[in-house]
Amino acid sequence: MIAELSFKLRQRISDWIFRARIPESPPVVLTQRRIFIIPSRTGYFFVFVLLLLLIASINYSLSLGFLLTFLLASMGGMSMLHTFRNLARLTIMPGRAEPIFAGEVAQFHLVMHNPGIVRFAVGIKRARLADAEPTFGDIPSAGANNFSIGIQATARGRINCGRIEIFTEYPVGLFHAWSYVDFGMTCLVYPKPDPGAGALPISSSDHGEGNIAAAGDEEFQSLRAYRVGDTMRQIAWKALAREQGLLVKEFGTTVSADLWLDYAMLDGLGSEQRLSRLTWWVLEGERTRVPYGLRLPTRAIAPSMGRQHRDECLEALAMFGVADSRGNA
Repeated sequence: MIAELSFKLRQRISDWIFRARIPESPPVVLTQRRIFIIPSRTGYFFVFVLLLLLIASINYSLSLGFLLTFLLASMGGMSMLHTFRNLARLTIMPGRAEPIFAGEVAQFHLVMHNPGIVRFAVGIKRARLADAEPTFGDIPSAGANNFSIGIQATARGRINCGRIEIFTEYPVGLFHAWSYVDFGMTCLVYPKPDPGAGALPISSSDHGEGNIAAAGDEEFQSLRAYRVGDTMRQIAWKALAREQGLLVKEFGTTVSADLWLDYAMLDGLGSEQRLSRLTWWVLEGERTRVPYGLRLPTRAIAPSMGRQHRDECLEALAMFGVADSRGNA
């Protein structure tokens, strides 16, 4: 009950203080005005015990009781100061969230720079979720540490990290000090690839200028040096007999230079299933080194290859029919 009330209190404070600060511009320094502190659940119990000791000392006029009560109270006050200082002056920077596929876990990163002494047991978690799993770490003196929060991505588009709580209860757990940051961090989520799409739809190639060689098993392409893992069937035995060394045959197929992965050619499938199949083919195009283009009802990307081209195609598939501000948090 106390923990739930404490959580709601922290949320109301954050909503009031940070209502006009979203998203924030990095870096963020945790100054005195940004750090809040209240007793933890253990702290409330500690205060209750102190009150019992004080009442008993007054009732029975116990000098040693007064001494113990005020000694413990002063120790509690010092622990509050140390808890506050464990967050003070930390500098927070957002990290990059690498794109993922639907069904995977998005990792959002915060980098904390510490200009002072070592900070122990600093934790981060998603705000507004009472049962959010926290991540803890220490920050070395005059150093930095990278903290991450994982969020399950259930759908394509953009997943929003939302507000992050930075907190600590170091050194004795009597007080909970916290602050919030919200850099508006998002992560791009690609459609989940559908292995059922199979091989690239070579028959969908347009008539382009010239042909290109692609991986396959139809036509002999060339000989190359033997590599560990090559099968006995691939070895060029005639070349070996001519004392040309251990060579391996490479086979492939010839396709048009303009291979288009077209949304319209998957007629009869649902929109999400079409996008999943196109995602698989984009990955296959990169794996087999076949130049490919992408046609969607709202966009066309000319045939090409490479990491940049792949990312452009996957982003187009991820954001097809989805508003850029969509969140999944």
